[in-house]
Amino acid sequence: MSATLKATQSASIFDGPYYLSIAGKLVETKDTFDVINPATGKVLAQAPSATAEQLDEAIASAKTAFKSWSALSYDDRQGYLDRYADALQENRDDLVRLLTLEQGKPLQTMAAPEVDQAISYIRQIAARRIPVEIVEENDSHIVELHHVPLGVVGGITPWNFPVLLALWKVAPALITGNTFVLKPTPFTPLTALRFGEIAQNVFPEGVLSVVSGDDALGPQLSNHPDIAKISFTGSTETGRHVLRAAAGTIKRVTLELGGNDAAIVLPDADYKAIIPQLFWGAFGHQGQWCIGIKRLYIPRSLHTDFVKKFVAYAKTVKVGDGLDPDVGIGPVQNKMQFDKLKSFLADIKANGQTIVLGGEVDESQPGYFFPVTIVDNPPEDSMIVQEEQFGPILPIIVYDEVDDAVNRANDSIYGLGGSVWGRDTMAAVAVANRVEAGMVWVNEIHTMGVDIPFGGVKQSGLGTEHGREGRELFTNPKSLFIHK
Repeated sequence: MSATLKATQSASIFDGPYYLSIAGKLVETKDTFDVINPATGKVLAQAPSATAEQLDEAIASAKTAFKSWSALSYDDRQGYLDRYADALQENRDDLVRLLTLEQGKPLQTMAAPEVDQAISYIRQIAARRIPVEIVEENDSHIVELHHVPLGVVGGITPWNFPVLLALWKVAPALITGNTFVLKPTPFTPLTALRFGEIAQNVFPEGVLSVVSGDDALGPQLSNHPDIAKISFTGSTETGRHVLRAAAGTIKRVTLELGGNDAAIVLPDADYKAIIPQLFWGAFGHQGQWCIGIKRLYIPRSLHTDFVKKFVAYAKTVKVGDGLDPDVGIGPVQNKMQFDKLKSFLADIKANGQTIVLGGEVDESQPGYFFPVTIVDNPPEDSMIVQEEQFGPILPIIVYDEVDDAVNRANDSIYGLGGSVWGRDTMAAVAVANRVEAGMVWVNEIHTMGVDIPFGGVKQSGLGTEHGREGRELFTNPKSLFIHK
């Protein structure tokens, strides 16, 4: 049996302990699991491990809350979301620090922007509406198109952006009239548990629940008959499992999955000027983002000097604990990913590929620190080119013809993002239009917005987030025929 505690809000709530958030209450669990600080490799905190019965309770409370929440007007729901953003803002500094401690990302350059962007996103989404449209009118009738909420939405989120990616799902689901049950990854559950705790002081009970636990909870959420939609962000392989689990009840699914994004530098590019953008596009956030540059294609005419200057810039960036204000790249988030990156490195070395920077992991130090590693012109069929590394290893690949670079960029099961760089903007746009991806940047990278659809093609995902297109995926279209 679990004990329940009334949700409280004070400066000390970020010191622990941590609770599930269910039906407006903070709920204890019998079992807990360790959350590791990736900068030290040591236990940071104990997180609650929910039972199947507790997840069922969260879904049941969300189903009950849906009746009254969906009946509110957009303006009323906006008021709740604005107050939630205010409450998160009051706890902003604690959330930022906790995010760095559990995730590893640099506090000033990555954790603070993530929390700030999430709060801003809630406010922006709260102000959006999906209006009723008249799609046909004649002498006999009017046909209106309404977008009605689905019901209870389940969210499953990854460890790379545990605040932003969760609230990207929560905010549009709630403003469109749905209720929400969030299951964060067991690698980084703490910030989600805290913003779930804060939510219980703002929303009516059952509107937003946060339930942490092991990987067994994901399938239970995905195939639950009272979940109307699953919004999942994570690996392509796990996305396949989510899709299979959701098929039994024909629930709606949005999947934001893996990527192997290619950046193509054109022969006329001002390559010296764009090196910082390319570097951070690849190595920002320790390379742990789905839309990070995973393959960098350089024309042979620029290759030698580009690599020299790119390596020189990389050497100026400090790797270390994200709490250090001078650190630009923190640790890899977890040992599983750390070991995966070492397998990439072993394959690179076994195949005699050229490492021009990094390549040696110092395992005598605590934490999961992986050096910035640059591989010069590995073969197209190599592991580091074909597979998603999701960490601070980057292949720089030489090409002779732009057509060949585009063909190689498109020769992938993935199609999330990409970028094209060149002085002749129209020529770069023409190349970008040939890149098979859901998002392609020209002479910039990773700019996003609440009204800009975010999603991939091929095995990088299903559906989209952001934009009216993304918001409408939290609704069902309903045609209303009115006889005159």
